[in-house]
Amino acid sequence: MFAAFVALTLAITRWAARRTRTASDFYTAGGGITGFQNGLAIAGDFMSAASFLGISAQIYADGYDGLIYSIGFLVGWPILLFLMAERLRNLGRFTFADVASFRFAQTPVRMVAACSTLLVVLFYLIAQMVGAGQLIRLLFGLPYGYAVIIVGVLMTMYVLFGGMTATTWVQIVKAMMLLGAASFMAIAVLARFGFSPEALFARAIEVKTALAALAGAGPDEAVTKGRAIMGPGGFIKDPVSAISIGAALMFGTAGLPHILMRFFTVPNAKAARSSVLWATGWIGYFYILTFVIGFGAIVLVATDPGFLDAEGALRGGSNMAAIHLAQAVGGNLFLGFISAVAFATILAVVAGLTLSGASAVSHDLYATVIKKGQADSASELKVSRITVLVLAVIAILLGILFEKQNVAFMVSLAFALAASANFPVLFLSLLWSGCTTRGVVAGGLVGLLTALVLTILSPAIWVTVLGHAAPIFPYGSPTIFSMPLAFLTIWLVSVTDSSGRAAIDKAGYPAQRIRSETGIGASGAHDH
Repeated sequence: MFAAFVALTLAITRWAARRTRTASDFYTAGGGITGFQNGLAIAGDFMSAASFLGISAQIYADGYDGLIYSIGFLVGWPILLFLMAERLRNLGRFTFADVASFRFAQTPVRMVAACSTLLVVLFYLIAQMVGAGQLIRLLFGLPYGYAVIIVGVLMTMYVLFGGMTATTWVQIVKAMMLLGAASFMAIAVLARFGFSPEALFARAIEVKTALAALAGAGPDEAVTKGRAIMGPGGFIKDPVSAISIGAALMFGTAGLPHILMRFFTVPNAKAARSSVLWATGWIGYFYILTFVIGFGAIVLVATDPGFLDAEGALRGGSNMAAIHLAQAVGGNLFLGFISAVAFATILAVVAGLTLSGASAVSHDLYATVIKKGQADSASELKVSRITVLVLAVIAILLGILFEKQNVAFMVSLAFALAASANFPVLFLSLLWSGCTTRGVVAGGLVGLLTALVLTILSPAIWVTVLGHAAPIFPYGSPTIFSMPLAFLTIWLVSVTDSSGRAAIDKAGYPAQRIRSETGIGASGAHDH
């Protein structure tokens, strides 16, 4: 099953490679993808290893609390739909920096946008690499380091040759398979309880109570621990972290470079809107399924010694709950299928990420800042292919370093950076006429650096990865501090900016607004 699936995706890449001739084809598939196709591809891009493996593993461990990911990830989409999708499509060409720097001085704004894009992409990549490494180690018994290197090499091949056309079609095929497979798993779990979620939850509480008693808890304590999975507080310990993680997931969605990039693959703004609508439907349905899968894993995986190691932890690492559940409900054939789909999920998401990282370097830094817009399509492609190779090496090294992290949590850190740096810049430059170049640059940098520093000082990295005794920053996510700070900085610097450039920036707003609302003068669907 696994080999067949990898072969299918490579065939798609080969077909796409023959159609990838210009920079426009490489980044945006020539802008000729329909709303429905793009909706499925966005859903494919978004239902990453973090969603499928990470959320179900979080629910398996902490019950109800894992739901904050499902809801946070979903709730960002209406913001994109009503405030940004159409404007993004009308203003942009290849990258979100095209939109952010539309009426501003190109060089400083693009530098900030490219830096934040690369940092978000790297954090996001770590999560995918960890998920893939654990999966391949579990399936083939390879050491974790080798597993990560294999994923790195495969993903580099996809992006180098196929570009956006290949990435889009791999996303679409994978989204359909993932939705089908997750539906089957959820239905198989519910069927064992006469399709009563209540009976499923009651059994999960019994299992958790029994496990707590086995671990040496007294009878009353065991009951309390068993019931705790149906209420909040298992994973997120304080209200500040809850709001902060929620805000990161919600606003981060509207600042993710590889998702924003997908809006430039459709012919016009109407298709951009319909693709968000389709994506929201598929993603919402999928997140309902992850909840059932997580509780199904508590009931069927935690009670079966075949899936656990000597200490009673999951075989293959903490992120493998959904994979074991596939074997429990569908046997070895279905296990092969789910593993192949999970692996394809990771490959496709990694390809989309690497593409947005490469375009930040080649299109924003090389073509626009270094060459001042004089670069030809061929040299731009060459630079982006070199970037892909560099990114792959960095991703492999970081993937090996962060082996023990929950992948959904790693992704929430990428979302925190996106919500603190990209979202305020994009939001204010699109919707506020008083925004200036200095404001955007200062605000973007302040948001990015605050989020990055607080993330490093938080328990996830300071304690877990670097091994210090206590964290300097006690909360799970920096967003509640760093995002308002970015908005405030952009506002303050813009209001006090009386330079000549600021006058140009403010004067450019009406033209930007007309183009963003009507699409007059927007990039067409073929080569720009």
